[in-house]
Amino acid sequence: MTAPAIAQQADPAVIAAQKDAAGKFAWMDGTWRGAATTRGPSGEHKVTHTERIGTMLGGTLRVIEGRSFNADGSIGFNAFAVISYDPAKKAYNFRSYALGHGGDFVITPAVDGYVWEVPAGPATIRYTATLKDKVWTEIGERVVAGQPPTRFFEMHLTRVGDTTWPDGGAMTP
Repeated sequence: MTAPAIAQQADPAVIAAQKDAAGKFAWMDGTWRGAATTRGPSGEHKVTHTERIGTMLGGTLRVIEGRSFNADGSIGFNAFAVISYDPAKKAYNFRSYALGHGGDFVITPAVDGYVWEVPAGPATIRYTATLKDKVWTEIGERVVAGQPPTRFFEMHLTRVGDTTWPDGGAMTP
């Protein structure tokens, strides 16, 4: 073995903790589709939004691709993210790439969904997701201290099927 391989021996307790933590997001697995609306200074922009979600590395990571389609079928938005858990820090991490940017953000699972936040200068962008009656609803709000939150994004997705992504189709010997 090479030196890096020796230094990176698997720790069964760490892997078990990561799998257990990733399981809090298992409700997301599969393919999803529905309506999404973004509100900005120029008005509302409506799209058909899709998500495909699965696990990697033996179920220790949850991998997410979000893709929105404009009315003409063109892609209006595309994002990729990974949810991981660090047992030593007892913290989740949400690594997201979208719109030419990437970053690490805090994500917190809830009984019926999650909340993740993006620092944005004097504001915080907060996304709150819930699963109720088989519908995944997520809202985005701009939060500024001392002011009521301003909603700028809303999506309502219905699960449309299973997926073997990203593990399915992996290279074999």
